[in-house]
Amino acid sequence: MTKVSSVTALPVVDMRAGAGPLRDGLRRAAHEVGFFYLAGHGVPAGLSDRVLDAARRLFALPQEDKDAVAMVRSPHFRGYTRMGGELTRGEVDWREQIDIGPERPAIGGPGKPDYLWLQGPNQWPAALPELPGIIAEWDAALSEVARTLLRHWAASLGGPPDVFEPAFAETPATLIKVVRYPRTAASPQGVGPHRDSGVLTLLLAEPGSRGLQVRRPGTGEWVEVPPVDDAFVVNIGELLEVATGGYLRATEHRVTLDAQPADRISVPYFFNPRLDARIPVLTLPPELQARAGRVADPSDPIFSVYGRNAWKSRLRAHPDVASAHGYSAGRVGDENPVLGSRGE
Repeated sequence: MTKVSSVTALPVVDMRAGAGPLRDGLRRAAHEVGFFYLAGHGVPAGLSDRVLDAARRLFALPQEDKDAVAMVRSPHFRGYTRMGGELTRGEVDWREQIDIGPERPAIGGPGKPDYLWLQGPNQWPAALPELPGIIAEWDAALSEVARTLLRHWAASLGGPPDVFEPAFAETPATLIKVVRYPRTAASPQGVGPHRDSGVLTLLLAEPGSRGLQVRRPGTGEWVEVPPVDDAFVVNIGELLEVATGGYLRATEHRVTLDAQPADRISVPYFFNPRLDARIPVLTLPPELQARAGRVADPSDPIFSVYGRNAWKSRLRAHPDVASAHGYSAGRVGDENPVLGSRGE
């Protein structure tokens, strides 16, 4: 039986600390756990409240209004997904959500890499005309927090603070999910165990909600991660693990619906580079390099170009969208994946 701890073990990192303590805290948290609470981030509480309020109103819309912007209509994997409409490792996730990316023109087409289809316009529910503006404010605020974190991480690992910035220049492929997990569900799996495919995730969750669990590195134990007032839950993705040779950890996590006291609203913000960008691999100081190391999973390759890694994940999660638009899973592997070495 998988053990679940009822007490969170995540560290807290405060962005109001001086550069030295902040960098030390970020490095230690991402190396030892891969998840942490971020306090002192400067995002106004009023903006967070507006985002959560908009989410509640979105999911309260009639089903036909939400289905009018169903993801299956979008070649860019944007829009609404019903309960049970997404898969993690082949198993059904029980949640409804809308996926929103940067509002840009489509660039996919014949003769181009398939992953370029991930750029394109969003689908917005007509009954919530204020939603695009709220999401744009949220994107701008969290992008600044994420860029600051990356600069401090780079410096804490002995690199130039701006080493990651070229990969995020001009057209970062950020992704925002607005999600509702129901209090009662047909399955206990809100979202199955997974690691994020990008660089960095900032999560806003409704106060008092529960269900997010993190697998403690080196053990089979799952740790409960309840929301903390005025703090984001932060985790790193696969590409930041690759960039540090495994020194920073992309930790497995899930949402379980067992004994939910109420519906859970959450808004994960995925800060990702340009679709065609490769994250630079850092040269770590010897004392950090000695504690780095990755274990490759042949069943779940990580691709060095971000768009390929994201495309892999999208095809697996939304096979109905892939089928509707004629996308082939076989074309994901036309570039050699990043293969990690066995470490600690």
